[in-house]
Amino acid sequence: MTDTTGTLRGPIVAADGTDDPRRTHVEDGPRAPEPPRASRPTALDAAARAALDRPVVPLRHPVRWIAAGLVLVVLLNVVETLFTNESWGWPAVGKWLFSPAILTGLQLTLVATALSAVISFAGGVVVALARLSRNPVLSGLAWGYVWLFRSVPLILVLVFLYNLGSLYPTIGVGIPFGPQFQVPTANVLGDLAIGVLALSLSEIAYASEIVRAGVLAVDHGQLEAAQALGLPRRRQFVRVVLPQALRSIVPAFVNQVVGLLKASSLLFYVSLLDLFGVVQNLSSTYPTDIIPLLVVATIWYLALTSAVSVVQYHVERWTARGSVRTLPPTPWQRVRAAVRRGGGRSPGARSGGPTGGPTGGPSGLSGGADRRVDAGTASGTGSAHTSPSASIDDRAI
Repeated sequence: MTDTTGTLRGPIVAADGTDDPRRTHVEDGPRAPEPPRASRPTALDAAARAALDRPVVPLRHPVRWIAAGLVLVVLLNVVETLFTNESWGWPAVGKWLFSPAILTGLQLTLVATALSAVISFAGGVVVALARLSRNPVLSGLAWGYVWLFRSVPLILVLVFLYNLGSLYPTIGVGIPFGPQFQVPTANVLGDLAIGVLALSLSEIAYASEIVRAGVLAVDHGQLEAAQALGLPRRRQFVRVVLPQALRSIVPAFVNQVVGLLKASSLLFYVSLLDLFGVVQNLSSTYPTDIIPLLVVATIWYLALTSAVSVVQYHVERWTARGSVRTLPPTPWQRVRAAVRRGGGRSPGARSGGPTGGPTGGPSGLSGGADRRVDAGTASGTGSAHTSPSASIDDRAI
């Protein structure tokens, strides 16, 4: 067909040989030249540059700072009373802190806590596996054990085991209603054994639930993959399930260990002189030093809990090796990195120097976008010009 200008137009032939009626092309006649890109307005690019060069003002949080100031004032008042109130008896605290009696009680506390923690974790794994078993007898007995010892207070378990000799003068193993090998109860269960046994029996119930929750948290596909490889059931649990479950088990179980450390103070009621028991005895002997002795016990419990927390942190890092690409830095590594950043910061880093762009970011993220060359403009005009759209998009990224 022919338009008013006399230029012949016809249908464009598509790739498959058919006509595309939606588009036409000019077969003859001069083509209108496109305006050079360099002549486009650059107001948008200039506005974007001005917006990006403005400093970023952080959001204000006045309520947060007021609350922090009030807490800091209260904390300073408490610290002031620690040094101005002579009733704390800090000279007596220094005298009793490393006394032989206190260190002996501390040693007993550490032994009882360590033995109970190991036994409770091992027993918790066994009881958790019994609860997860398809055998109704094992599963029912494990559920009953957990129900019983989670319901009974620890002090009651301690006193009950301490008086076990009155209920069973002898204990033994043998055929039911038949011959048995028996020994006196007092010869088997000493004071330390009673304390460790009571702590362990009570903590096994809680540890088993922690282990069971950690095992159930492992993706079922991991177990299916281990079964597809033909691994034995014991190796599936030890090499596949348990290492992944430890990521969930360790934080909760360490909290139980901290509670176990504090619960060891109840051993005083079964004639065991642990740290708290020694403090109680010394308080009755030296009534004027009651407050300093309580402060000594507090300091040692804080020190032991802090040591357990440090161990927990490193164990969590060790168990997280298979779940993260790079381990997070330790607190000491963070401090060293902060010191290096503070010492190596230069004035040009915030003004677009060699270590940063115009906004303080990494070099090449914003400054490199300004130096990008539009290939179409270079070929059409013979000179390089910055593309406004490319510059704005790259800055947004």
